[in-house]
Amino acid sequence: MSEAHKPVIPASRPQRHGALDPVLMMLAAMLLAIALTWIIPSGRHDRTSEKENAPVVAGTYRELPKSLGIDGLIPREARPNVARPVSPVALATAIPEGLKRSAPLIFMILMLGGMFGVLRATGALDAGIQRLIGISRGDIRILVPVLMVALSAGSTFLGLISEYLLLIPIVIAIAEKLGRSRMFGFALVTLAAKIGYLASVTSPVALLIAQPIVGVPVFSGLGFRLAIWLSFLAIAIFVVLRAGRVKTAPEPIETEPLSHRHLAILLIAGTAIAALVYGSIKLGWDDGEFSALFLASSAAMAAVARLKPAAAAHIFVDGMRMMMLAALLVGMGRAVEVILREGQILDTIIEAVSVQIKGLSPIIVAPIVMGVEMVLTLLIPSTSAKAALSIPVLGPIAASAGVSGQSTVLAFLLGNGLVNMLAPTSGMLLAYLAAAGIPYNQWFRFAFPLFLLLTGLSVLVMMLAVVIGY
Repeated sequence: MSEAHKPVIPASRPQRHGALDPVLMMLAAMLLAIALTWIIPSGRHDRTSEKENAPVVAGTYRELPKSLGIDGLIPREARPNVARPVSPVALATAIPEGLKRSAPLIFMILMLGGMFGVLRATGALDAGIQRLIGISRGDIRILVPVLMVALSAGSTFLGLISEYLLLIPIVIAIAEKLGRSRMFGFALVTLAAKIGYLASVTSPVALLIAQPIVGVPVFSGLGFRLAIWLSFLAIAIFVVLRAGRVKTAPEPIETEPLSHRHLAILLIAGTAIAALVYGSIKLGWDDGEFSALFLASSAAMAAVARLKPAAAAHIFVDGMRMMMLAALLVGMGRAVEVILREGQILDTIIEAVSVQIKGLSPIIVAPIVMGVEMVLTLLIPSTSAKAALSIPVLGPIAASAGVSGQSTVLAFLLGNGLVNMLAPTSGMLLAYLAAAGIPYNQWFRFAFPLFLLLTGLSVLVMMLAVVIGY
């Protein structure tokens, strides 16, 4: 392979002493989930269909008999209406199951890594970044607001989250060329995406499931959510700008125009992103179609760059290796959910909370519902699964206390979005961190003060929603 065609792949960074290994964190979460199935009674609600994520039917909860003896240590096939604690053997068996259930997303992540490897190897990405920095004169007061508003808009209006894995290495490369830290680049993308998802002004991922359950029109109430998004995003932009102190001497700013070849390659990358968004919203594309798109885009970039087929194949595989840890963590995050579902304790948790909040004032119930969703997000990072499980039960309870269906959906969105900023059980967050080469505990120390501030503001938002009859 010629020197010009070698992939520009970041070297793996050694973990700092005391850094939390993401794989060990997921294993610890799985052990905790197994332990909970031995401690919490099992039970279930009826579902509207046989599908795993079908909405539950409120008022149908029943506790299931569960043996806690030595027999529970032996894995057995599940029987209807009989619960079993999850055997510790599931620490091994749940991981392949989680990987299998997450297979389309995992393949998409690997194909994304391959495409990014080809893009970096062509030199077009570095040239484009240098051109962008030159146009903005390297002023982060321009770059940060523009990039964060654009990324967060994609998240809050279109529901984009996993798609931003592609952008994390790119924005980190911009940060390092500006002499800023990797955390600065990572926070720019992650906080923009997470706050957009938290507000979900018109995000179909959350609203298409949550709002029909409580009987309100899909995408209704967007004005209040828009105000929340703009307010929270302004705070996040301020936090990122504060983190943008110069760490090393920035590289010289060059304003040379892009070559025709680099421009064509960047046009292919931009077209791929546009096709991803259009296909997701208009054509119903999913992870399988995204994988094919990334593969085709990689081939087109390699052809324009005149890479030899063997060289392009090696570069693509090296790019996939960059995302291997991220893909594994997504599957392990799903394994936690597999364990909790097998132990049948999620419905019990929902039912226990719903009993406790009956009869309370609506101004208290609304923040409590948000708090319940925060706890559930630690157990079930999946937005759609959590909506189908919790809202059919909590919605009627909240309504009986005087909390509207619209406010119940808002509590769900805020609780889900807040915890997904930090949840160690979120495979996607850990995948983000793996793509950036940043330890979880370093991100936790950075984001936790903002998490506390936004949580306090969200409590006030929920109380205000009740007062104004949202």
